[in-house]
Amino acid sequence: MKSDAVKKGMQQAPHRSLFNALGLTKEEMDRPLVGIVSSYNEIVPGHMNLDKIVEAVKLGVAMAGGTPIVFPAIAVCDGIAMGHIGMKYSLVTRDLIADSTEAMALAHQFDALVMVPNCDKNVPGLLMAAARINVPTIFVSGGPMLAGHVNGGKTSLSSMFEAVGACAAGKISEEELTEFENKTCPTCGSCSGMYTANSMNCLTEALGMSLKGNGTIPAVYSARIRLAKQAGMQVMELYRKNIRPRDIMTEEAIKNALTVDMALGCSTNSMLHLPAIAHEVGMTLNPELANEISSRTPNLCHLAPAGHTYIEELNEAGGVYAVMNELNKKNLLNTECMTVTGKTVGENIQGCVNTNPDVIRPIDNPYSETGGIAVLKGNIAPDTAVVKRSAVVEEMMVHEGPARVFDCEEDAIDAIKGGRIVAGDVVVIRYEGPKGGPGMREMLNPTSAIAGMGLGSSVALITDGRFSGASRGASIGHVSPEAAVGGPIALIKEGDIIRINIPENTLDVLVSDEELAKRRENWKPRQPKVTTGYLARYEKMVTSGNRGAILELK
Repeated sequence: MKSDAVKKGMQQAPHRSLFNALGLTKEEMDRPLVGIVSSYNEIVPGHMNLDKIVEAVKLGVAMAGGTPIVFPAIAVCDGIAMGHIGMKYSLVTRDLIADSTEAMALAHQFDALVMVPNCDKNVPGLLMAAARINVPTIFVSGGPMLAGHVNGGKTSLSSMFEAVGACAAGKISEEELTEFENKTCPTCGSCSGMYTANSMNCLTEALGMSLKGNGTIPAVYSARIRLAKQAGMQVMELYRKNIRPRDIMTEEAIKNALTVDMALGCSTNSMLHLPAIAHEVGMTLNPELANEISSRTPNLCHLAPAGHTYIEELNEAGGVYAVMNELNKKNLLNTECMTVTGKTVGENIQGCVNTNPDVIRPIDNPYSETGGIAVLKGNIAPDTAVVKRSAVVEEMMVHEGPARVFDCEEDAIDAIKGGRIVAGDVVVIRYEGPKGGPGMREMLNPTSAIAGMGLGSSVALITDGRFSGASRGASIGHVSPEAAVGGPIALIKEGDIIRINIPENTLDVLVSDEELAKRRENWKPRQPKVTTGYLARYEKMVTSGNRGAILELK
């Protein structure tokens, strides 16, 4: 056992004395030590129930012959952090989570790990850590929130943000806004649409790092507790068979995840997290691979915000495995990949039936023949930009309009809510990238304001920042290189005509190369917005969005 380094032999007598201080018996010390990485806290709705999940995991581990020991991971609620300085601290926590989990797991020599995340950065951060530590590991998340109900229809957090825009435009009253406020988020769990948290939890199934249902069983269902017990028991099987994360998260498994991403219509943030996870297993994931996979992968789901179905309905329709089984009808997955079940992908998904073709379209009747995400290139984004094409209305798939240029999110929101943005405009928000932010803030407030004010089918938004999975419309993010390093987005001027062509994967400003070269001569780098603390260190180490905003020593 790996943990023998802290348990066995005369030299480890001091270590054993400290385990005694923890109340561990000799019998417990003789068993494999299983670290339970708990993201529980009382500020994130998706994490408030994780104490119950952790207790169930502990029971499962103990029943299967292991000794469970809990240690924490931090978590930020993107919704609460949205629209102020707090959002600078969202993406950056992914690397803090990975680093601190690596430190705890290796410092204490755990034999195996159970990761218990739920919301946006915890899932990818812990996947990154799992790849680094590479001891037998399984994921079991806290589960999605049930949809809210307002005026006879289902709602989710994106509905709430858009209601603010609708209220600002005089389309609903403050009393109606309060009704949304009180009914939109009715339970604990990760927000109920196919936003980043649920995207990444679903992709743990596609990667093979979690059991069936991990991405879709609602947080408040007792099935979630049973799943946690099963995960605790199953990690001991992984330990006995010595099946490790790098045996599972192979290049083919990551391609499987990207394929499932396209079918589900996941958040564009997956195009930050999958490259970062790939990096940890020694693979470079070129964003343009997304277009190659998209070209052959149909989009089968239009979950909120792209449509009017929610994660709870995906669960009832058969979940991620049913989606994977549909994809397998056209041989779009590598079915030989190993998973935490101890079986292959093909064995796992066999017989997983799609029970609701309105929620999961059959493979021969998709929403579109191409996937939910598109990667764009052009003279604005020589290195790439990303859009959730499944959430773009048809009339905005090709768009040309004047640039309305803002150097921060707040100025853009003031202009949108002040009525200064009109149909046809292309809102450009820059200096919000990984370095420029720093921290690459999500732009849910401006996209929601645009939608709420009735401009979602006539106004586009491009940014070197990123978008919440709750954003919809022609919202193009991750523009690389970013403005802070002199990317062409920094050279756009008010009124320049911008051309977006999502079917052709292009994004251009209609300005000559000569004019752009002249503007570049006059461009000067800006002083960093933050000069102290973690964000200052992050700004110096972070790479571009097209590389997953990974950290590198310079």
